[in-house]
Order: sequence, then C-alpha cells, then structure tokens
Amino acid sequence: MTEAAQSLELLAPAKTAAIGREAILHGADAVYIGGPSFGARDKAGNSLAEIAALVEYAHRFRAKIYVTLNTILHDAELEAARKLAQDCYDIGVDALIVQDMGLLELDLPPIDLHASTQCDIRTPEKAKFLADVGFSQLVLARELTIDEIKAVRAAVPADTVIEHFIHGALCAAYSGQCYISHAHTGRSANRGDCSQACRLPYTLQDDKGQVVAFEKHLLSVKDNNQSSNLRALIDAGVRSFKIEGRYKDAPYVKNITGHYRRLLDEILDERPELNAASSGKTTLLFTPDPDKTFHRGATDYFSQGRKADIGAFDAPSFVGLPLGSVSKIGPDWFEIETGETMANGDGLNYIYKRETRGIRANTVKQMGKVWRVWPNEKMHELAGLRIGLEINRNSDQLWEMTLSKKSAERKIGVSMVFSETAEGFALTLTDEDNITATATAAFEKQPAKNPDEAEDAVRNQLARLGNTDFEAIGVGASLLANGNREQARSYNPTQIIWSHPQFIPSSLLNQLRREAIVKLEATRLAAYTRLPRKAAAEPPAQYPEESLSYLANVYNSAARKFYTRHGVKLITAAYEQHQEAGEVSLMITRHCIRYSLSLCPKQAKGVIGVQGQVRAEPMMLVNGSEKLRLEFDCRKCEMHVIGKAKKHILKTPPPCDLAVPTHTLR
Repeated sequence: MTEAAQSLELLAPAKTAAIGREAILHGADAVYIGGPSFGARDKAGNSLAEIAALVEYAHRFRAKIYVTLNTILHDAELEAARKLAQDCYDIGVDALIVQDMGLLELDLPPIDLHASTQCDIRTPEKAKFLADVGFSQLVLARELTIDEIKAVRAAVPADTVIEHFIHGALCAAYSGQCYISHAHTGRSANRGDCSQACRLPYTLQDDKGQVVAFEKHLLSVKDNNQSSNLRALIDAGVRSFKIEGRYKDAPYVKNITGHYRRLLDEILDERPELNAASSGKTTLLFTPDPDKTFHRGATDYFSQGRKADIGAFDAPSFVGLPLGSVSKIGPDWFEIETGETMANGDGLNYIYKRETRGIRANTVKQMGKVWRVWPNEKMHELAGLRIGLEINRNSDQLWEMTLSKKSAERKIGVSMVFSETAEGFALTLTDEDNITATATAAFEKQPAKNPDEAEDAVRNQLARLGNTDFEAIGVGASLLANGNREQARSYNPTQIIWSHPQFIPSSLLNQLRREAIVKLEATRLAAYTRLPRKAAAEPPAQYPEESLSYLANVYNSAARKFYTRHGVKLITAAYEQHQEAGEVSLMITRHCIRYSLSLCPKQAKGVIGVQGQVRAEPMMLVNGSEKLRLEFDCRKCEMHVIGKAKKHILKTPPPCDLAVPTHTLR
C-alpha cells in the first residue's frame, strides 16, 4: 500500500492566511487558499508574503498548503499565471489546484498539480487521463455516488489521490458547466466571478404558461454534509476530504474543521492501517456543531443515490436552528418559550409569506420559562409576528463569542531522554515523526540532596513545554511513530539515564529544553520535503474524445495546443470567448427540478391518475424578464437549463481580443 493510500487528509478552506492558521490549529492536514490572482473565488485573494508565512506555519505540523490557480486563462494572462506558479513554488507551496490545461504547456516549476473540481471529473476515463498527464490529486465532481467513486478509484494509478467535497455549499451545476452568470451579467464563474443566479427565486411554468411553482429558489440546493458517509467514502477510495468555503469566516472554518477532525480521528482509532496526513494532536476547547454555522439545510447529495429533498427552495439563506415559539406580545417586546439560553444580540428569524424575516434581539431577559425579547426593530415593522409563530435563531451570540476566542490547540508528541555526558548533561527529543534533536550543557555534577525526588523534579521541569508546538507524551519513538499516542501517554514522558541521582538546577534544565526545542523545530523544517511534480505518461495519453465543445472551456492557445497534443481533432472555443447568439445549455446539472417536485415520469410510472399527465418538457424558469428553458435528459438523468447571452454581453469583446504578450511554452 502506498503512503498516499494510507493517509487521510482533511482539507480545509482559507479566505485569509489567518483563517488558514486556525484551520491547521483545529485539525486540518492541508489548507487551500487563493493567491493574488487566478483563483476561482476572485474576492478571496492573498499576497505571496501572507501565503509564505502560512506555508512556514503549516509545515511545522507537516500540513500542506495548496494554492488555487483554477480559473480559465486567456492568452494575455498565461505569462502572469506561469510567473505566479513559479513564485508559489519558490515560497514553498505544496501544490497548485488547476482547471486550465494550458498551464501544462507552460514552463512550470516542478510543483505538484491537482485537478480542480472545475475540470468536471465525472468518469473513470477522464480521471485516468488527468492522472496520466501529470495530476497527482483529482477533485471529483460533487454529484458522484459511492459506486461511481469506486469506479474512478479503480481506473487511476495507485499513487493518485482521490479528493472529494464533504461539506459546504453546493453548485446546482456540475462545476465548470455553468454559464448563466456570464450570459446574463458578463461575470464568468469559470473566471472566479459567479453572480450566483442559482440562488435567485424563479417561477416554474409548464408548456401552457401555467404556474407549477411560484417564486421558489428552484436552482438552489441544500449544503453538502457527508458526516454519515465518511467510512463509505474511505472504502470507496477517497483519501482527501475537502471542506468548501473560501469565502467563509473564521468561526465557520473552526467549527467545521473541528467537527470533521473528530469524526476522522474516530475512524483512525478504528483503522490502525490508516493515519492522518499531518502531525500533531488537536484538542478542541469547544464542542463542534455544524448546525450552528451557516448552512441551507443538509444533504448528502447523490452519495447514496438520487433523493427528492436536496433543494433549498424556500430560502437560500441561513435560517438557523429552531429556538421556540412566540408565547406573548407586548408594546415593544415579545416572549419566546424556549429551553435554550439566549443573549443580547442574537439573530432571530421567521417565515412570513414565503420570505424569511430577520430580527435582531437588542436585549433579552429570562422571565421564568420564557425569554422576553426587545428587538432592534419597532414591533409594527415585524409583519406576521403572532402568538404561536415558530422562531429560529441564526446568530447565537454565546456560540460566536466562544469561537472568537482561542478554541483549539495542536501539539506534536515528543519523548525525552535526559542523560549524563562526560562534561555534564544532554537532552534528546524524539518527535512522533521520528525526528530527533539533542542539546548539551557542561555542568559540574553534584549528588542530589533528596535522591527519591530528583527524577520527578527533572521530569516536571523538562515537561514544561508551554507555548511551543510540542507536548511530552512518553518515551519510545516507536510508539509515537506508529501513531499510538494514547498508549504513549501512559509512559513516563522523560527517560532519565544517570549513574545516580544528581542535583540539576532548574535554570540548566530550562536551557537544555529551550535549545533542544529550537533545534527540533529547525530540524523538522529542514527535513520537510514536498512531493515532486508527477511525470506525464509517454507517449502522451489520448483524451477520451476526439472533439470538444464549448463545455471543455478551452480559452487560450496553450490549452488548444495541449488537447491537440493529446489527440483531440476538433476544438470549440470556450463559451466566454465565442459567446454564441443562439440558445445553448447554460447549466448542466444532476439536480432535477421535476424529480424534486415529484413530477418525474419515472416517479409517476404505475401511479394511477399520474402517468401521462406530466410532460417532460418544455418547462420554463422565469425571473423578471429572464427566462430559462428546461430540458430533461432522462437517459442520463440530467437537467439542462437552456438560454442565451444578453445582447450587451454579445457586443462585449471577449478578453482574448486583448493584445497578447509572449508567454513561455514548454
């Protein structure tokens, strides 16, 4: 079994380097973060200096940093992207997450490459191709079932890491296969600037213009939560477990990372053949609860097969958890009957006329079994507020205060050996990665005045590792290296080797401890090695198809050269470049509105009075003046959202018409 096949990687998002540090502290084995440009979240960029500092911090724990370079690029950007890749390599970044195949034609440094979920990896054939051209890690489409993941795993080389999203927001479309934003606003999702048309309300009409669903968020799906499927995903071959959220704040990252760290640690305790992909033990100072941070409801999507309740049709926002019901209303207050504790500043909401109405609790006071709430809003402004109304809480001030403080610590286990030398004493540290460091000090030896207490005094002093990255958890490097941390805790943290008990002043022990820690930190960083760039197969692997439509997102000459070199004969330019005036599929999705509304002919089969009444198409989504036609590919069980670009978008020259500087090809 390869090292990659044995390691489970918890991969957390970071909007900023500071959030990246919190992710690592709360148990992430790796963090993905946007660089200064070319990331698929254009408002989540970070400077190279900030990323360099995060890299140094991460590598202390053997955690990895991946930079997202996963937009499609026009020719004018290729040289800047190549330089960014070089800069990332120079500051120690472990890998780049890539969508545009043109990058593989450039003179890149030997940095590891991961295929982004924007590559739309749904089939074993495509996965194998990407592994063969040099990608070491593949981020699979979120829509795959457990069995489909198994098929991908079986098709790729053993050293290829399968990565899968386990938590967070879901795009309704297959990633990389949505063009509504560009067609309607000129903002391309494939270039990191999605307008999130899928979160808008739509009215669904049938072929006669009759309303099937009114003002529902029909393209908005619930948030991904694979908490109950982790063991099945591991058995299917997933080794990197990815949390979505490069726009999310620190409390979200702390909470969700801590939640999955606990779940994966439970599995690691059950499965000794597996290990965490980084070093150190995370101790959480709070109890994670995924329901307390932003989500649109939870779904495990298609992991266990198609389900009807994946939609977040009523509200694309976070309504929070049920708090209680209104029991009394006063002139400037109302009361909620609840068993929960409330706090000033809590965010509350309720549903009124299909809309979520928000309330900020300015002041709260417990009144026996109820809580009285004085809202920021005037009572007459709270339309629909009535006795018996259910109230949710989507901002829990006590919870948020907990996460605003220090909420985790992470320590690397070390064993200590304190021994005599000819000139004095030595302290040797061996960490859980079997890395050692030794500090020595000359000292005139003196017999201990209290021999029975001497060993304990030395151990207690040396174990004071304070704010360092380390904790003394037991002698025996083999125990630590094999991951038996709990067993190691039962051993004395320091082995003492001397001819007889000696008097050792605390100052000398402190000096030895400090020097040994500094040496161990330096040795760990020096010993850290990055995975080299995976070599592409020779002769070049053949792409599974000989022709590519606009869905392949070929946006520059280097990408065209790449696909030509790999056997593709007909290549259509990316939608953002050629912007056809006619109708095309602006979104391809496994989410089916008819299925979610129980209107699928397959559901109706055999149901008396239903079969034959449900037309497959056409159906229309209407939002103001915008209309999108739905087509249903029942053979593939997919839905296509059909539309065309607005006139002002068609008149706007694509970026490829800009002056094109020289870029370096391989």
